Amino acid sequence: MSSAPFPYAVRASFWRGGTSKGVFFKLSDLPEWFQSILDSEKPPDGAQFQRMEKFFAAVMGSPDSYGRQLNGMGGGISSLSKAMVVRPSDQADVDVDYTFFQIGVKDGKLDMAGNCGNLTSAVGPFALNAGLWRGCPHKVAQVNGVDTGSVTMRLRNTNTEKTIETSFDAFRSGSTWQYLEVGRCSIDGVPGTASTITLSFLDPEGSKTPKALSTGNPVDEVQVGDQIIRASLIDVSNPGIFIDGRDVGWNSSSTPGEMNNNQVLLDKLELIRKEGTKMMGLDPSISSIPKIVLLFPPKADDMDISCQALSMEQAHKAVPVTLALNLGVACKMEGTIPHKLSTHSHESNTVIGHPSGTLEVGAAIVDGKIESAKLIRTARCHMDGLVNITNGEVSEIL
Repeated sequence: MSSAPFPYAVRASFWRGGTSKGVFFKLSDLPEWFQSILDSEKPPDGAQFQRMEKFFAAVMGSPDSYGRQLNGMGGGISSLSKAMVVRPSDQADVDVDYTFFQIGVKDGKLDMAGNCGNLTSAVGPFALNAGLWRGCPHKVAQVNGVDTGSVTMRLRNTNTEKTIETSFDAFRSGSTWQYLEVGRCSIDGVPGTASTITLSFLDPEGSKTPKALSTGNPVDEVQVGDQIIRASLIDVSNPGIFIDGRDVGWNSSSTPGEMNNNQVLLDKLELIRKEGTKMMGLDPSISSIPKIVLLFPPKADDMDISCQALSMEQAHKAVPVTLALNLGVACKMEGTIPHKLSTHSHESNTVIGHPSGTLEVGAAIVDGKIESAKLIRTARCHMDGLVNITNGEVSEIL
């Protein structure tokens, strides 16, 4: 595959979605061998998985023992080392399919186990700009002489086989429509403002396990050494392990940096996560799911609950969206640790405090059935063009 000015390059876009960043690809722009893997109904075999792993490692600049990904598009932390592959869906009730890829910063390991809620916010805008959406905007009107409208798109995440409805603004550019980025919406953890993107995760329970309460219990006891830790093992949009942070000697005023410098605590939390993972019937060797979240009473009056989430064994500076959705729903589930720690100051929504601010999640639960979980995000395209993947193994990955 050859595209000037690089001998080996692939067309791509670089987007921020929520508090994450990642490289986006149209499936049709990728090598034929890659397309055949995702077109197959079977999960990739060992050789196919390794080939995809090498491809994304070259794109992101991993493995990097320095932890900076200077030789690629990654940003040196898990929330900045991600990729999406997007294509039109062949399902009648879905517009776009997308697959999420997490790339290990230091080891270059590929993880396809779960979804990224933050980066999902950019899937719809990318699909619109890339010409992958077959629909038409609604509520079309002229604003300052420019046709604008609203786009509502249904996305299917192939990692979890769940459907997400996304809504955002667009403007007419010639004969096509493009994502309207400019707006007044702000989210904590991201400077500046942008237009509003609404994400509604439909029927979100049981993304990787059969039901929301994976073990059937609102609270389980996790044995770690000679200590028993009480945990709620909940699978909504992505599996999560929720514990009272005070049970491991942590407090809500501590920073992610302080936690990341406390290797003894990180090791203990990883042990809790792995034991809880086994109890959920999942593979403890997979680092991306479930994630562990430390919970606390709210730090401020406008919050319902506070949290410190971990991702890939590091304290997260915000909160992963899929974990926020999980937590927002869990706060409405009686008997769980999130429900017990929440002040329930907001009747239908939950305002979650995290190290960078707050995030509000709406949960629609009817007769015990979790119908949807909703939140607001923003997104921005940083670059659209070619990503250079030249490296010593380029013949194997192209």
